[in-house]
Amino acid sequence: MLTIGLLWHSLSSSNLGVGALTLSQIALINKAAARVGKEVQFKVFGTLGVENYGTTPGITSILGLERNFIAPWKSSFFKQLRECDLILDIGEGDSFTDIYGLERYFILVGTKYAAWLAGIPLILSPQTIGPFNGHLTRAGAKFIMNKSRRVFARDHLSMEYLQSNGLKNIDEVIDVAFALPFDKQSLAETEKTRVGINVSGLLYHGGYTCANQFGLSLDYASLTHAMLDWFTAQTDCEVHLVSHVVPESMPVEDDYRISLELKKLYPSVRVAKRFTSPSEAKSFISGMDFFVGARMHACIGAFSSGVPVVPLAYSRKFNGLFESLNYHHFGDCKKDSLEQALAKVQSGFFNRRVLQAEVAVGNGIARARLDRYENYLADVLKDING
Repeated sequence: MLTIGLLWHSLSSSNLGVGALTLSQIALINKAAARVGKEVQFKVFGTLGVENYGTTPGITSILGLERNFIAPWKSSFFKQLRECDLILDIGEGDSFTDIYGLERYFILVGTKYAAWLAGIPLILSPQTIGPFNGHLTRAGAKFIMNKSRRVFARDHLSMEYLQSNGLKNIDEVIDVAFALPFDKQSLAETEKTRVGINVSGLLYHGGYTCANQFGLSLDYASLTHAMLDWFTAQTDCEVHLVSHVVPESMPVEDDYRISLELKKLYPSVRVAKRFTSPSEAKSFISGMDFFVGARMHACIGAFSSGVPVVPLAYSRKFNGLFESLNYHHFGDCKKDSLEQALAKVQSGFFNRRVLQAEVAVGNGIARARLDRYENYLADVLKDING
């Protein structure tokens, strides 16, 4: 029995994107292990949330990192780490960077150093790499990536960053959430076109600072109202507000809370339930005829279930990922004006059959890249003795 440590994963995060990464990663590892006749079990190290995604077979322990790594003498972190045969670190998708502050950077990098010092093979699973704006943070990240067995980028911009820094043990695949299991949704029959809109509570409020923290070129709240004004005026549309980050304890981030507020202004819209698992959210999204969103994993849920989608990018993780799939139908909230972004959404809606065909092609690319990642995992698991 091999013990796989899943570093910076979560089975309880209110950010369903992090949960989607975790459940997809487990599914891919289980498939790879079955191919080479190995049995695996998992230790999860990451952010503890309040959600309950249901029973996930093979989980032997779950340890919250933010508290336990800062005070390791009070926790079993190092003991549990040393019990692993392999560590897969996914960095919660986009947290291996210094843009979220030095404290978070040092926790993210420090846990990787701990795995390396323990002599456990470390793989950085598909994620956004960087940016690292400081000389010291860049050097620290480069050191640990050189010590990793493999570093996987999930988009071409992250891959270009790795190549520009002279790293050799690298590969570009795709976000593992494309493999998230779901049940294709068949909603009640209607002649109307179902439009799903994911409103990011964080962007709506201007970030944690409530002062355009992410440097957007447009006012996202105004764009949200412009989209809702337009879609609710289309008599053939049925508009659904779909949440994907739902932390009740953090109102500034909560998509569901802002959706309920918007419902008061637009009584005709329907607010989807507060989902309790990533697969539940993706299953619902799969029943839409068209989708637009500012949470990347909500958009991946649409794309990977075959729904034509216009993502609203606020960081290069969007641009790089969808461009890697030869898909260019997204608004860029760091470059576009409100009018330009709205026009892209409207164009995507009117041309949704074209978008749907391109989504199908993009999913073929994603599947091939995930197959390469799964093949790599199978080779690694085959060579490791518990």
